[in-house]
Amino acid sequence: MSQLPWHDKLNAALSERKAAGRYRQARIRLGEQGVSITVDGKPMLSFCSNDYLGLAAHPDIKQAFKQAIDKEGVGSGAAHLLTGHSYYHQALEVALAEFTGQPRVLLFSTGYMANLGVIDGLLTRGDAIVQDKLNHASLLDGGRLTEAEQYRFPHADMARLHKRLHTAATAKHKLIAVDGVFSMDGDIAPLPEIMALAEQHRAAVLVDDAHGFGTIGKGGRGTVSHFGIEANEAPILVGTLGKAFGTGGAFVAADETVIETLIQQARSYVYTTAQPPAIAAATIASLKLVEEEDWRREKLQALIQQFRQGAEQLGLDLMPSQTPIQPVVIGDDKQALAIGKKLEEQGILVGVIRPPTVPNNTARLRITLSAAHTEQQVNTLLDALEQCHAH
Repeated sequence: MSQLPWHDKLNAALSERKAAGRYRQARIRLGEQGVSITVDGKPMLSFCSNDYLGLAAHPDIKQAFKQAIDKEGVGSGAAHLLTGHSYYHQALEVALAEFTGQPRVLLFSTGYMANLGVIDGLLTRGDAIVQDKLNHASLLDGGRLTEAEQYRFPHADMARLHKRLHTAATAKHKLIAVDGVFSMDGDIAPLPEIMALAEQHRAAVLVDDAHGFGTIGKGGRGTVSHFGIEANEAPILVGTLGKAFGTGGAFVAADETVIETLIQQARSYVYTTAQPPAIAAATIASLKLVEEEDWRREKLQALIQQFRQGAEQLGLDLMPSQTPIQPVVIGDDKQALAIGKKLEEQGILVGVIRPPTVPNNTARLRITLSAAHTEQQVNTLLDALEQCHAH
């Protein structure tokens, strides 16, 4: 058995984390992802997946996956630049370029790798990266990986972003990075204001639209479309495929020069095995559903309004979110855990998010809605929250 010389210190740190109510553990789900799932052997009504459009187990997508397995096998067997880039990978890149209105798309194996790759691939010493403090961990880690100077501004504070850009004025190249839809608050980045500041300071913009693609914008085209920004003025876009698209992997959409640079310089693209081609084939089928089935987004919006109205009537502390991510702020870590446990006893699963994922004293229930939920299920959740709130 391998053991680290500082084994005792690690154990003490783990005990401390448990005592503070910040210990995390994986749960075992049996069967398909969806709104009614089995976790640790118990049937649960789930409000904690990113399957926003209810596509993760869609029959058309499963069929496309199976057909591709018969043609292409399972593993891609190599990096994209060797022999791992299949016909399906290529077809998906072309389809996503058309979907985003961008000249080129590059597939990555995960959203995390896409964000690391695009930041580290485009910036170097003497450059600057300016990030919203509430950006996803993968964007922040991309910043840590690059040799560029790091700057952060308080969440969605445009005056402070302006100041940071002034401070970074001597940098050779400047990149502003933001989430499109913030993963823990559910609010949408003020993209038009960010783009205007970027233009003023000759900075580039990178938007990680992991939670925006599929859920907002025309045909699910995300934050850029939500604000009516023209494709030829759009920032560099990162999208993940394991959320609203219901499959897996991620992509970067940009112009020819950016994509060609990433192919040469993004280490998380060059030095990793391509995702299984069948996942790309499944995503081609899913993209069609995302784009064409507007009823999924309409239903989702109706459920969001239903939940928000009900929660406001209960006096719950909501955040200003019009997206499927609906956080209910509790504050205290242990109290948030206790409410999560009470809901679970009633067969309802919600995300309980604590620091360091969110700032101190903002522990919350992260409730995520899906087009697969029913009005009745949202009412069941509201009734359960009312009982917890009353105690």
